[in-house]
Amino acid sequence: MKKIKINMLSMADKVDGQGVGSAYLEQVELVKSSPKFEVLINSKEKTDIVHSHTIEPKNYLKMKFNKGVNVAYCHFLPETLDGSIKLPRLFFNIFKKYVVSFYKQADYLVVVNPIFIDDLARHGVKREKIKYIPNYVSKEQFFKKSKKEVKEIRQRYEIDNDKFVVLGVGQVQTRKGVLDFIEVAKKLPDMQFVWCGGFSFGAITDGYEELKKVYENPPKNVKFLGIIPREQMNDMYNMADVLFMPSYNELFPMSILEAVNSEKPLLLRDLDLYKDILFKKYISGKNNKQFVTQLKKLEDDKAFYKEESIHSKEINQFYSKENVLKIWEEFYTGIVGNKIQD
Repeated sequence: MKKIKINMLSMADKVDGQGVGSAYLEQVELVKSSPKFEVLINSKEKTDIVHSHTIEPKNYLKMKFNKGVNVAYCHFLPETLDGSIKLPRLFFNIFKKYVVSFYKQADYLVVVNPIFIDDLARHGVKREKIKYIPNYVSKEQFFKKSKKEVKEIRQRYEIDNDKFVVLGVGQVQTRKGVLDFIEVAKKLPDMQFVWCGGFSFGAITDGYEELKKVYENPPKNVKFLGIIPREQMNDMYNMADVLFMPSYNELFPMSILEAVNSEKPLLLRDLDLYKDILFKKYISGKNNKQFVTQLKKLEDDKAFYKEESIHSKEINQFYSKENVLKIWEEFYTGIVGNKIQD
């Protein structure tokens, strides 16, 4: 049987600390593992499918003139850019319109969370061309480590082995809830708070000046470790007792899938977008007061902590390599088959 040739277009891995880059690397490796596909990266060859992971103008043009099937990944909506980057209003509005135009240019649009299908439809993207396929994380890269290994990791980062460690992951920007993370830490001085991530967008990061001050002068119980190379992130999840994500806006954070591979409980902001993809197997809070209460309970109530660890393990099992690869195989072979029939 002839292999389907796929050209993956992306610059996502050129900037460290972005979830889009992690999702791209995982998806490419996953698809490469199937005997049904031949995968090329940013190639000029003619292929059956051109799959754009990022929205550069050159990818837009590649899709426009490609005679095969065009697929684009939707990692964010125009409205989720608010709180991420700060640009002059005119340029920001033009950029948002470009994002929508890019999505419309594709024959098929892949979303990592089904909740955004309605939003895309409101932007004028045809529902029938939108396909939900969840993110995936390799269990070879992200896995649970031994207590001895965890102790060694904590020593490396000068963190007391007896401390309850709360981990935040993501770019340092307003929509990630970094300021809330800090306020919660202030109310729990006996816990150790650690944030992995930096200013991937530099000075155009929304709230840059305020965030920079906090980043450079955090409370005593908060460590900003900056951008951690992805190959070291498994250590970060294992070192922590809980992943705390106070984000105001997400699609499907890779950090959640990475954390559940080490069976760490999840404390997330109470957002609708998590309900269909995490099956209510996480702890949520609506505000900082509730976050503080839940973190205290996780530290003090061993049975509660164990139950939430089991919930994370169950999420991990659902997003298995076999399940997600099967969806990609059916999707790619299906859209090529449709093109042949046309």
